[in-house]
Amino acid sequence: MKSNYPTVDPDDYRPLYPFQSHFLDRNGLRYHFVDQGQGNPVVMVHGNPTWSFFFRRMITALASSHRTIAPDHMGCGLSDKPGDGEYDFQLQSRLDDFSALMDHLELDRITLMVHDWGGMIAMAWAVANPRRVARLIITNTAGFFPPGRKRIPLRLWLIRNLGALATPAVLYGNLFARGALYMATQNRLPTKVKKGLLAPYNCPKHRLATLRFVQDIPLVLGDPGFSIVDRVDRNLHALAHIPMLILWGRHDFVFDVDYYNEWCRRFPKAEKHLFDDAGHYLLEDVPERIIGLTTHFLARHPITKKSQSSKPK
Repeated sequence: MKSNYPTVDPDDYRPLYPFQSHFLDRNGLRYHFVDQGQGNPVVMVHGNPTWSFFFRRMITALASSHRTIAPDHMGCGLSDKPGDGEYDFQLQSRLDDFSALMDHLELDRITLMVHDWGGMIAMAWAVANPRRVARLIITNTAGFFPPGRKRIPLRLWLIRNLGALATPAVLYGNLFARGALYMATQNRLPTKVKKGLLAPYNCPKHRLATLRFVQDIPLVLGDPGFSIVDRVDRNLHALAHIPMLILWGRHDFVFDVDYYNEWCRRFPKAEKHLFDDAGHYLLEDVPERIIGLTTHFLARHPITKKSQSSKPK
């Protein structure tokens, strides 16, 4: 199968994202990831509509002492941009891609840092591989169904369910990615950061993943991915013995304080911080504090067991 590598102007992201690109072949499609530094591995898993660019400051801050790895989900970032005939954009495929990367890199005793959709994808892998996880850093995400009787926000429901109206807006107007630049932060983003976040989603064909992610949200029995979320929801307690840091932007229009409280309820021993001046993109709103708390957390919970953290030769 011919690879459909995205045409993205490097000037739109390289000044803030000076990392070497690596690729894993996934059935003829290239799955992009960053792999910087040496030491115990920290794997950072993004959501929608971001990409590994979202973790750029964290990669830079930790790469001097850790091996920092950040994949781009298929259709996102610098990964290939397949069409529906080449990739199904469902949670199982996302999990398969991530699992393949963890095995390809032979990673063990890793630290997972997750955000948005990255939480469910990485938690599905973690509950199946708890012995390979040493530390967890949770940021504005879910590893369970919406808590209580909570429903997804109306704007997500409309995109998920009203394809005739939502599809042109997301694919041709870039509504989802552009809207997040303003709705997901508490501060005005610099122009160069906006350009970096939007860079991979520069034409309708390259925005398909941002639409399919929303359409793939599993809510009821029978939805693709429902059984995966149900399994993670029921088995998340298997990670209770692992040191956990919860970092949360209060002003999140999707993963609000109810989700934060649910994480705290399930993991009462976790270290937790709720930021009143941050939204969904908390690594854009309060990056220095996130980096500081993460660095201190890693230092307080050293990995003593020998791990396979060096890069394969």
